Amino acid sequence: MPQSTSPYSATLAADGLERWTNAMQQVCGRFQTELAFNRSLFIGEIATFNRAGLVLANLRTNAGNIRRLGDNADCDDDQHCFLVSQRMGYSQITQDGVSIQLSPGELLLMDSVGPCEITPFGLIEHVSLSLSREQVRKHLTGAGPTFGKISSTNACGRMLHLLMDQLCREGDDNGDTQGEALQSAFIALLAPGFERSEDHPGALTGLGGTNLRGYVQKVIDESLGQPGLTPANLAERLSISVRHLYRLFEEEGDSVCRYIQRSRLKRSADDLSNPFLKRESITSIAYKWGFTDSAHFSRAFKKHFEQSPKDYRAMALMPGR
Repeated sequence: MPQSTSPYSATLAADGLERWTNAMQQVCGRFQTELAFNRSLFIGEIATFNRAGLVLANLRTNAGNIRRLGDNADCDDDQHCFLVSQRMGYSQITQDGVSIQLSPGELLLMDSVGPCEITPFGLIEHVSLSLSREQVRKHLTGAGPTFGKISSTNACGRMLHLLMDQLCREGDDNGDTQGEALQSAFIALLAPGFERSEDHPGALTGLGGTNLRGYVQKVIDESLGQPGLTPANLAERLSISVRHLYRLFEEEGDSVCRYIQRSRLKRSADDLSNPFLKRESITSIAYKWGFTDSAHFSRAFKKHFEQSPKDYRAMALMPGR
């Protein structure tokens, strides 16, 4: 992975996708990008940087699909595995015939060899740490493949999360050369840190009525960045019927669809009124919270808040407010 610290960003123009693909391939390997259906709102940013002698890459995009064919081993990087941290949004990563969904704060290990797909659900941000593939494979011998989710509940998994978060939060590299020791620590924690089925007992067991509705609302609130968040998909994820899902909200005179849209609009409004996000485009904020059509977002926002997103932001950020 190149050790450049200069970021690349692209908004879709005539050559935007080509430039994004070239930058992506320089940093991550032979990946091809497919745009989401709303091509006019493409966001792509990628950069590499050093932390304490380790190389990390930061990727931020709302592409429809990012795929590595893995059909020519001679052309693929076989020197690295990547510890991927989902910093924002939701995505699905598929490798070795296994698909893993990532939510904010979750980690997985992926291999630089073989076919791979990254499917963002709206706008996402990943930070990936390069690890020696040779050393990773040596430590994982007999412990499973070089692809899997890292537990957030067992001790070694929690330690990996803490180490990765610390690296992501560090300031500019101060020339520290502890990379070899840190890499050894990361690799040693991988095998015992993998997620196992017993790490997640059934969350809905014993829940009913108000408690179940509260749990469903929590799941929705944590999934607002997924454009595919629909009652059918939500019910499947929760292992309940769609009709049961609708009833949970109808009992309170609400609907699941209205709750989702209302929550997305509220989060969007919070970001629009946040002075620390004043350089973030309105389109980017809409994508972040699961909207895929800027015109629809503007109409829904104005109907709910009786102001356009632009006017709402201008009013909220006025000096003295």
